[in-house]
Amino acid sequence: MAELLIIGGGKMGAALLGGLIRHGRDAESIVVVEPLEPRRKELAETYGVRVTTEIEPASGTILATKPDSVPTVARQAAEKGTERLLSIAAGVTLATLDDATGGLLPVVRAMPNTPALVGQGAAAICGNGAANLEDLAWAEGILGAVGTVVRTDEKLIDAVTGLSGSGPAYIFLVAEAMIDAGVLTGLSRVVATELAVQTILGAATLLCEGRPPAELRADVTSPGGTTAAGLRELEQHGLRAAFAAAIEAATTRSQELGRT
Repeated sequence: MAELLIIGGGKMGAALLGGLIRHGRDAESIVVVEPLEPRRKELAETYGVRVTTEIEPASGTILATKPDSVPTVARQAAEKGTERLLSIAAGVTLATLDDATGGLLPVVRAMPNTPALVGQGAAAICGNGAANLEDLAWAEGILGAVGTVVRTDEKLIDAVTGLSGSGPAYIFLVAEAMIDAGVLTGLSRVVATELAVQTILGAATLLCEGRPPAELRADVTSPGGTTAAGLRELEQHGLRAAFAAAIEAATTRSQELGRT
């Protein structure tokens, strides 16, 4: 029996695989299920794991397939005797997973995001009625290899999706806007890109030190200065309201997808 089975060798499955191995997990303890032969070869050569086309018994199984195939794959994993499941598929509820597995198998649902691909992910997890604290800790150990993990109730997973699941795209859009504005004011696109990207990285690093965003913003904002002038324009153009509306819309859409 495999210690860990990862069903799906796409970007997120591979991100978790790579993170686990970087954090000391023995590659021989992991088996990946991947239907595409070229991808199987790539995963085996890159990570030194065994890659197969068939679902096998496992102490724990990660469901990293597309959402529409998760119920079928979850049922197959349960039938093969997996001891617990971690699903990272967006919109697939615990009720759906319980229906597929019989409701007695410990199941943890997670909402990760794409920065997990570079080890800087943000994920939230919740468990079904059969999942205990040990099962949640197991899921945290896996997702913690590629970023930060928080525990929440399932009713809040859609809000997590709206904030951190979709959030990277909001930041990418901000970067695009900053770069375009830099070009508009006379910078070359190369220079504007380098400055905008490093500014976002530096600001995020400062935030990671734990000080409130409002304090950090105040530090940069001298009375009557350039930053104050820029912030005034952002407030007048409804930046806060735009972000609130975006996160609310993404949350609502996540709820709609969950119902279908």
